[in-house]
Amino acid sequence: MIENRSAKADLRRELLAARRALSAEAVAAAADALAERALSLPELSAADTVAAYVPVGTEPGTLALLDVLRGRGTRVLLPVLLPDNDLDWAVYEGPASLAPVAHAGKMQLLEPAGPRLGPDAVTGADTVLLPGLAVDGRGMRLGRGGGSYDRVLARLQRAGAHPALVVLLYATEVVEHVPAEPHDHPVQAVVTPTGVRRFGT
Repeated sequence: MIENRSAKADLRRELLAARRALSAEAVAAAADALAERALSLPELSAADTVAAYVPVGTEPGTLALLDVLRGRGTRVLLPVLLPDNDLDWAVYEGPASLAPVAHAGKMQLLEPAGPRLGPDAVTGADTVLLPGLAVDGRGMRLGRGGGSYDRVLARLQRAGAHPALVVLLYATEVVEHVPAEPHDHPVQAVVTPTGVRRFGT
């Protein structure tokens, strides 16, 4: 188990360094392509409620994707980071509803300013768009290591909720192997700027 944690940390450092090296132009082009691919997914077009996230820095994703979903009439939930690294949720009401929030010892995040719905709100989502750093051929996802989304996935499991789990990544972040621990959950699909890959989960 310690070996897996160490291997995860090494892989995270490598992937984060690659992301930091991306130009603003490359990030913008990837975001446009990623949004186009994601919006064609039946998991998004058929969803009444999607739990998503606001990308930070060079993280894959785009507000345009959230705006199109909202324009379709989809209820979009966005996370609010709690002091213990768990996530509360609030409804996305457009770019003006986002406010920068500085968390001690962490990066500044854009969070929804609306009423908090509670951590269990995610259990009502039809699809959950997950941030990540990598995914492998089994659908095992590598997160940033803060544990926030591990808690989300555990909460879904406890509630008997089975939303589609989709991770948004750059094409180079679909890797051969992600070290897994017992608490890790596979995703159903990964969307990259070059396409969609599904996993047999």
